[in-house]
Amino acid sequence: MAILVTGGAGYIGSHTCVELLNAGFEIVVVDNLSNSHPEALKRVSEITNIRFASYFIDLMDRESLDHVFKEHKIDAVIHFAGLKAVGESVQNPLKYYHYNLMSTTTLCEVMEANGVRRLIFSSSATVYGLPKQVPIDEGAPVGAVNPYGRTKQMIEQMLQDVVDANPGWSVAILRYFNPVGAHESGRIGEDPNGVPNNLVPYIAQVAVGRLAEVSVYGDDYETADGTGVRDYIHVVDLALGHLKALIKLEHATGVHIYNLGTGRGYSVLEMIAAFQEASGRPIPYRITGRRPGDVAVCYAETTKAAAELNWRAERGIAEMCRDSWRWQSMNPRGYRTPEPVAQT
Repeated sequence: MAILVTGGAGYIGSHTCVELLNAGFEIVVVDNLSNSHPEALKRVSEITNIRFASYFIDLMDRESLDHVFKEHKIDAVIHFAGLKAVGESVQNPLKYYHYNLMSTTTLCEVMEANGVRRLIFSSSATVYGLPKQVPIDEGAPVGAVNPYGRTKQMIEQMLQDVVDANPGWSVAILRYFNPVGAHESGRIGEDPNGVPNNLVPYIAQVAVGRLAEVSVYGDDYETADGTGVRDYIHVVDLALGHLKALIKLEHATGVHIYNLGTGRGYSVLEMIAAFQEASGRPIPYRITGRRPGDVAVCYAETTKAAAELNWRAERGIAEMCRDSWRWQSMNPRGYRTPEPVAQT
């Protein structure tokens, strides 16, 4: 029995593939490579010393997707695939609504046609919008404020409707906070297209010399140092949360929603200082004005995941920055960095 991983060549997907293989699961990867690189899967195989099937197809290619299900005995699906840049979603909302909603619809239809009804969905804390209080628990109101977040919110509702109509389905919705870090080997990590949208990969590219300085958006928030506070979670902890969710779904039907975060926040300046410590490099930064829609503090309530999944984040800020720097320093241009030439 195999686990189908959509978007398995991506940042979170590739790390989850490593943990699945290390735990003894068979995997099959589907990825259209629109925001990922096939080198990531090659390195997953090297890290684990395990080979696995990969298909570079689009989820909306129903015929090819159905062939994957026919070719392999799929037991469950972990669904990472989707467009994910908040800024781009604001500029091109139709692209996001079309792809994220339609690809998930097609996936669920093909799953149902092949008798596969166990699904873990990669959602996001963006569904909470502008939280009225912290920590944010799973019962907090949802109200995403950008098209990317709204697609996640709509898919969550769609999956609830699917389960209501088909009680045999088992669905775990995992709401991520801010994934950072990389595999301890330095072989796989976050490789954003273009200028990074997220803080830590931006800091890493400043440290390695690809970017000049970090822009800090606002230093007048009601926080200890005036900069925004967010819940950063190591990507390996996040990946392990998916394994715990798989185990949960073996014995549970219905929809189960979990926050995956650390339950505490770090400010922008704390992250810059921690990365300077990890890298030994100065991280120049410049204070600019606040961005519209940013909140002062955002972090997760994680007691539900601890109680029901027996999962909690184990890695702290030092490990997050250390592993991010190892990845970035070993791969200054991401997966496009040429492999080192053996010296003779």
